[in-house]
Amino acid sequence: METAIRGRLTLSPKTVFNPKPGEKQSLCKGPCTNRGILMAISTTGPGKGAGILEKPVIERTSPGRESEFDPRKSRKIAPPYRVILHNDNFNKREYVVQVLMKVIPGMTLDNAVNIMQEAHYNGLAVVIICAQADAEEHCMQLRGNGLLSSIEPASGGC
Repeated sequence: METAIRGRLTLSPKTVFNPKPGEKQSLCKGPCTNRGILMAISTTGPGKGAGILEKPVIERTSPGRESEFDPRKSRKIAPPYRVILHNDNFNKREYVVQVLMKVIPGMTLDNAVNIMQEAHYNGLAVVIICAQADAEEHCMQLRGNGLLSSIEPASGGC
């Protein structure tokens, strides 16, 4: 790794690294094999403090080779799932609204009432669309509070 140093830098109590202004010095002994990242350090004063790291500059090591940290190839996004609330003849409407507000993060009173009404009149309602793991968790919490719920993939269909 090649490192550029600006200003005076104390390496040890007896050794001071003091390059000329604007000059970049390599700390590598012999040939440096990894020149992918260039970091600069600027010091706070002569012999005081360690230094401040500046934002690294990423350099392409070989043309045509893609980096393993390519943001376009970052982890794949999990497909969305719908959490569905089913109507039942056991729970009161007010209780369903309370459970929805307790279990689903960010659920407002108005949204909870609308979801409850839709499930009551149509037989089912979509509560939330989220990642599969979250959908499974919400479904289990709704069931744990006595509501009928299920999940299904959100892709395809209406």
